Amino acid sequence: MKIDFTFDFNFQNILRWLLGVVLIWAALGKLANLQEFYALLTAYQLPLPPVILQVVAAVLPWIELLCGLLLLASFRLNAALTWALILFFIFAVCSGQAWLRGIHIACGCLDLRLVGILPGSKLAELLESVGFALVRALVLMMATIHLMRQRNSTSLSENK
Repeated sequence: MKIDFTFDFNFQNILRWLLGVVLIWAALGKLANLQEFYALLTAYQLPLPPVILQVVAAVLPWIELLCGLLLLASFRLNAALTWALILFFIFAVCSGQAWLRGIHIACGCLDLRLVGILPGSKLAELLESVGFALVRALVLMMATIHLMRQRNSTSLSENK
């Protein structure tokens, strides 16, 4: 059991670190204000009882944080990538259904204030839109699938 924080500048490592940073960024913004995150979840108008949304609001940021940290540490990568793929898929489905239904809400995925983008600015409105959230989730899914395939092909070639 080895945790590896060394960084080799190759595409897979950069992509893995990028996914880890995005997940940690998403988690920290939600953990800073769980009630606000719960309110954003209800705005998606999902057919789920409030108690389920409350559990999601309390648990989801911790899963994001754990996955992000595991990706940065290159530890338990198969589990981290699998969970990341599940999270990105769920984000895509939720954002996609809101976008298709014409629900105009901020996605609540990332706290843009952490990178100096002020709420209410044109850039913030674009980056928080459900359409952009859907595209972002799909791109993150593709990146995760690429890393999973790369790991599988590497482990297959090592076993030969």
